[in-house]
Amino acid sequence: MAAVLALILIVVSVAAWRWWHNHPPYGPETLAIKSSLTFVGNEQAQAALGELGSAPLASGRDQLLLGRVSWQTLPKPLDGGYFALFLIDKRTNHKPEVFGVAAPQEAVGIGSAGIENRIAERYSWLRGAGDATFGDDEYRSNGNRLHVADGKASPLTFVALFPYVDEPDPELPMATAPVAMSDLLLALVYLGPDGQVYWAQRLQG
Repeated sequence: MAAVLALILIVVSVAAWRWWHNHPPYGPETLAIKSSLTFVGNEQAQAALGELGSAPLASGRDQLLLGRVSWQTLPKPLDGGYFALFLIDKRTNHKPEVFGVAAPQEAVGIGSAGIENRIAERYSWLRGAGDATFGDDEYRSNGNRLHVADGKASPLTFVALFPYVDEPDPELPMATAPVAMSDLLLALVYLGPDGQVYWAQRLQG
């Protein structure tokens, strides 16, 4: 009998720890997130980023998209967790490769992480958050996202480049021009220090 009770206690303890480990410290509604997206030219892009950032340069039929995202003071520090900001072309589920950001260098990074495939697995509307798939077992980076390690980075201003490509290479997936505002999805995802996907909030699109 004692052994059975001990086993039940272990199962309950593991279940409780998993719930606590994956339970978000707060939800997106706490942050009162605001966002905007606007197509701009080179001069507008650099003016928006100011001295803290260097805007990508567009030429010919390339497009530049200016984005702003802000949130209220976090109830708790990120403590090893982070926000991932995704800008996705919904037609292809591709992300831009090149960004310019107005934020302290240590606060916001640009890139991708394999652990973020969990986002695509959990949220079907965020399939573009994960890697691009080729065949049954080949995965490749699908453009970049912004990695926000410091909650004080708000308001965050960024410029994304959508280069025009005559014949996009399917082996090199990335978001390209021409793109319309209705094609775009902007989302903020909160991940924990162990890669837990706490929540995802659709901001635009």
